Amino acid sequence: MAARLTSWLSRPALLRTLLSQARLAFRLLREPRVPMLRKAVPLLAALYVISPLDFVPDFLPVLGQLDDLGIAVLGLEMFLRLCPAGPKAFHQDAIAQGRAYAPMATTDDFIDAEWHRE
Repeated sequence: MAARLTSWLSRPALLRTLLSQARLAFRLLREPRVPMLRKAVPLLAALYVISPLDFVPDFLPVLGQLDDLGIAVLGLEMFLRLCPAGPKAFHQDAIAQGRAYAPMATTDDFIDAEWHRE
């Protein structure tokens, strides 16, 4: 069982995917266009991981850590699925192009008006 688990975790594509999702999630957590309620999902998952209360206690050798890992990955995946498509696509493109973090431009939030002094 341990050899099977080790070989599953040592796949570079799986680790690369997990790291790219974490990078995208970190950028989306700073994005103002993502609602605050949705930003609570990965924060609650992180709170569960550091909490002493667990579904499976951490003193059990492998199972205690696997439930923490499962909750962390589940929280990350749920957050990415709940994020709006626009900011998610914007930051995926920015990561692919190697750009530094910058919030999504607010091009559609303007008021077209004229001012006349009378």
